Amino acid sequence: MATQSGSKIAVVAAIAGNLIIAIIKFIAAAITGSSAMISEGIHSLVDTGNGLLVLLGMKKARQPADQSHPFGYGKSLYFWTHIVAVSIFGIGGGMSLYEGISHIRHVAPAAEMGDPAAAYIVLGISLLVEGGSFTVALKQFLHAKGDLGAWQFIRQSKDPSLYTIVLEDSAAMLGLIFAFLGIFFGHLLNNPYLDGIASIAIGLLLMSVAWILASRTMGLLMGEGVNPEQLADIRRRVETDPAVERAGDILTMYLGPHDLLVNMGVCFAEGTTAEQMHESIRRIEADLRSAYPETNRVYIEAESLPTGLSWNGEERCRSRDS
Repeated sequence: MATQSGSKIAVVAAIAGNLIIAIIKFIAAAITGSSAMISEGIHSLVDTGNGLLVLLGMKKARQPADQSHPFGYGKSLYFWTHIVAVSIFGIGGGMSLYEGISHIRHVAPAAEMGDPAAAYIVLGISLLVEGGSFTVALKQFLHAKGDLGAWQFIRQSKDPSLYTIVLEDSAAMLGLIFAFLGIFFGHLLNNPYLDGIASIAIGLLLMSVAWILASRTMGLLMGEGVNPEQLADIRRRVETDPAVERAGDILTMYLGPHDLLVNMGVCFAEGTTAEQMHESIRRIEADLRSAYPETNRVYIEAESLPTGLSWNGEERCRSRDS
């Protein structure tokens, strides 16, 4: 719960910062005529909207299960984060690319380039505000990832709200650097094309971030389970129970960031009574929930060996060795 609260704080901080920065950037773009500043304004505006979408997804994901959605609404966060990725790619990246290409095609003579002073001031203010937002998001990200590497955590995490804002803020700070370089060297070398090139670079940067987010959320929407190491650990825990002969197929799926479903077939030792099976199942469920607190649903199909063995049970039990 602390992690969820922390990620919400990071999202709210990012929304507030991006909205302020977007307004300032568009004002500076109007004064200087800088293509890179227009792209940065679009970038911040898109990030503001994306933050609101992430908040919406977090709120929907906490909605309790009902008759129409018996497994709850946990995947709402995955859906809205995927929309965020599409938004970054199409609106942020696409419009920045268009603005940069349009600027290069219709570039003004170097003598007509606007005074960059306003752009430099805005870039400096933006860097400070973005840095503050990034610090809040990074603090939550580092706390959540623990000893894992950043990329490993992004690949394994089932809560996209923990890394979406960090990726967006990282892209925002890199975008500010691109904008500064384009404006600075454009005026230094009297080459207005560099401003458009900076805008294109910002667009490509946004598309790269969007691709990372889209690929992760696509897997989550399709139904990711635990990683191979965790799956092996679950099997080991089940098979160490004294009443269990072996575990069959173990199927897992995350129904939300903190909602893991585990379904398995368990073959019990010969002569195991119904009461002993029941006690064993209770031990297994308690052990799994202790080891994996996000485990909210455990479904175990019990088979006794050899008495009452069904063909399906036999195949399921043998699947481990096949």
